[in-house]
Amino acid sequence: MANTSKCDHADDISGHDKAILSRIFNPGLPSSDIDVEAEQAALSEVVPEDKHVVEAKELEVEGVKAAESGDMDRALDYFSQAITVAPHWPSAYNNRAQCLRLKGDTKGAMEDLNMAVVLSKGEGRSACQAFTQRGLIRRLEGDEQGALEDFKAAAHLGNEYAKQMVVALNPYAALCNQMLSQVMTKLRTGEEAQ
Repeated sequence: MANTSKCDHADDISGHDKAILSRIFNPGLPSSDIDVEAEQAALSEVVPEDKHVVEAKELEVEGVKAAESGDMDRALDYFSQAITVAPHWPSAYNNRAQCLRLKGDTKGAMEDLNMAVVLSKGEGRSACQAFTQRGLIRRLEGDEQGALEDFKAAAHLGNEYAKQMVVALNPYAALCNQMLSQVMTKLRTGEEAQ
C-alpha cells in the first residue's frame, strides 16, 4: 500500500527550516524568489511504506540539520548513510548532490543528480530538485543547451526558478531583448530607430 506524502522532509521540518535550506542550497537566488511552500504544495510523491525509506528519511532529516548548522561533512555522511540504507530512494541522492555541490565536487554531484532523475523516473519533488540542480551545474560549466533542457523539465514539474531560467536561456527571447535594448538606447540618445 502506498502513502502519498510530500518528499524531502516536508512533514519533518518546518517551513522556516525549508526556507533556510533553500537559501543554503540555492545561494544565488534572492530570498523572495524561493517560495518553498508553493513548490512543496505543487509537488508530491508516492512514498512506499518501506522501513528502509523511513530510516533513510530519518537520516536525511539529520543531514538537513547538519547542513543548517554548516557542518557539510556531517551532512554528507548522513546523506550517504541514507543512500546505503535505501539505495532506491531518489531524495537521498538529491540531498547528497546538493551537499557535494556546495563542497565543490561537481562531478560527484552530477552523478547523484543523474541517479535521482533515474530513480524518480523524472517525476515528483526529487526529480524537480535534481533537474534544477543539474541545470545550475550545467550552466556553470557552459552547457547552455543541457541547462535549458534540465530547467524545462524542472519548470514542467512546477519549479519557479526553473521557469525563470527557461525564459532567460531562450535564445529567441535573448535576441528580442537585445534588439529592444538597442532600439531603446537609440531612442534615448536621439538616434533614429531602424
